[in-house]
Amino acid sequence: IDKALGSGNADSYENVVYEGYGPSGVAVIVDALTDNRNRTAPEVRHLLDKYGKGLGATGCVSWSFDRKGVIIIEKEDLDEDTVMMDALDCGAADFEPEEDCFTIYTEPDDCGKVASALEGKGYVFASAQVEMVPQNYVKLTDAGDIKNMEKLIDALEDNDDVQNVYHNWE
Repeated sequence: IDKALGSGNADSYENVVYEGYGPSGVAVIVDALTDNRNRTAPEVRHLLDKYGKGLGATGCVSWSFDRKGVIIIEKEDLDEDTVMMDALDCGAADFEPEEDCFTIYTEPDDCGKVASALEGKGYVFASAQVEMVPQNYVKLTDAGDIKNMEKLIDALEDNDDVQNVYHNWE
């Protein structure tokens, strides 16, 4: 109650990153913000053990991800060449057209600057944030593995301490 009212001793929160493996070796990074590591670590470990291969050591999967700014713009009758030229002119590092959206990649420090410049040109984003982008992907073919990976992601995202879940599942 004291914490909610802002009086008394406020707990200090810390950012904690957990790395592990899901079904069939899918790399999983869990970004958490917690006031109690002794509560969060066992919860994440339990979910990774239950639905995947388990919690790993620091750095066991992060080497296979790149930290990038990711800006997603829904297509909505936009011309691909125009969006690509605008993105590159604003300082984007890469551009990928996809089925229903355009994905623009930036350096992590440039994400806000590029997003502001694109916003100034009238673009509306589905999202614009710094993410861990996998260098390669793992395709799951077994129905049980797919079901467990879906359960793992849902359970991690339902945890109040978990801020983001990154994985290389295709």
